[in-house]
Amino acid sequence: MTLFEELEWRGLVKDLAGDDIKDKLNNDKLTFYWGTDPTADSLHLGHYSSLVTAKRLAKAGHHPILLVGGATGLIGDPRPTAEREIIAKEVVDKNVEGLSKQVKEIVGDVEVVNNYDWMKEFSFLDFLRDVGKYINVNYMLDKDIIRRRLESGITFAEFSYMLLQGYDYLHLFREKGVTLQAAGSDQWGNITTGIDLIRKMEGKQVYGFTMPLILDSTGKKFGKSEGNALWLDENKTSSYELYQYLINTEDASVEEYLKVFTFLSPEEITDIMKKHTETPELRIAQKELAKQIITDLHGEDSFNRAISISESLFSGDIKSFTSKEVEEAFKGLEPFEINSDLNIVDLLVEAGVCSSKREAREFISNGSITLNGDKITDLEFTVTKGVCIDSKYLVVRRGKKKYFVGIYK
Repeated sequence: MTLFEELEWRGLVKDLAGDDIKDKLNNDKLTFYWGTDPTADSLHLGHYSSLVTAKRLAKAGHHPILLVGGATGLIGDPRPTAEREIIAKEVVDKNVEGLSKQVKEIVGDVEVVNNYDWMKEFSFLDFLRDVGKYINVNYMLDKDIIRRRLESGITFAEFSYMLLQGYDYLHLFREKGVTLQAAGSDQWGNITTGIDLIRKMEGKQVYGFTMPLILDSTGKKFGKSEGNALWLDENKTSSYELYQYLINTEDASVEEYLKVFTFLSPEEITDIMKKHTETPELRIAQKELAKQIITDLHGEDSFNRAISISESLFSGDIKSFTSKEVEEAFKGLEPFEINSDLNIVDLLVEAGVCSSKREAREFISNGSITLNGDKITDLEFTVTKGVCIDSKYLVVRRGKKKYFVGIYK
């Protein structure tokens, strides 16, 4: 299987620019780039398919460059529905630093560039004369993202974004020898603008391809603006949270995700899916998906910790948790404070675990309350700092699945 055939088999090719791009990908050593605007200090799972694809191309001998849009991030790529919120330059600079570090950790040997470095000295008049004169407005209006915004309205700043990104390709062609841009399919109009600029200004042919956007089970993009971001930064989305999301991937999507997000071979994926189809209740494919992604992002230790947390929660064995594991497992819960030693009944009411002392006594007597995995049936039990995990956290479970977390102050 050639590189291009593999990309197609994995469902990673949607649009192509350049008649001989397949031959170039299979036989040449191209310098290619993909880009992201620094709207946050971490990438999310929606970006991960691009990162993995970049690693695939790099493994095949192509040279990767990541462009972090310190300049374009100040404008914002047009969204289908409304204008993006303007981000302060100080925030953009901080995000550029964070993304550059993160991508180098994930992809490895990758060159990172910032388009602010070549745009900051470009005057408005020079840009209009040197770049704007080469792109026809009718050409820009014909781009899908622009057409979709014409009814609701689009600002000149957003409208100009296409020219800025097109110029990025021209600059990188001139300065770095870049001849290929790869991106998600929503960037097709920007890619072809860059290709057109290079053809008109340099008389050269360059290439581009886009990947289909990866959607979640509801049909939405993975992304910050969609409100469903799963961050690649472990401090923002823990390996346990990522594991829980991936292990619950629907059967209809898991094979696609294995192809897109992992480096497993076609033979390995076929074998996994065969076993999964025979015993779907074991979630073999989902477990392998989680293992591959989390290990690639955060390492084997983080993956093993996610497994350990999951198994401990399932069995109710929480007393073996460390403070860090409590924080990971219950990240979404607002903790309640414990300011002094308290009788168990009083604590359950004050923490909102139970609505009244009568209800608290009933739950305790019925054996429905556990503290850090230990069942409590003594109505006179006193909660002290020594009961807490690392003298800090108290995990209360009511019934089988309702959890509450307290912090002893």
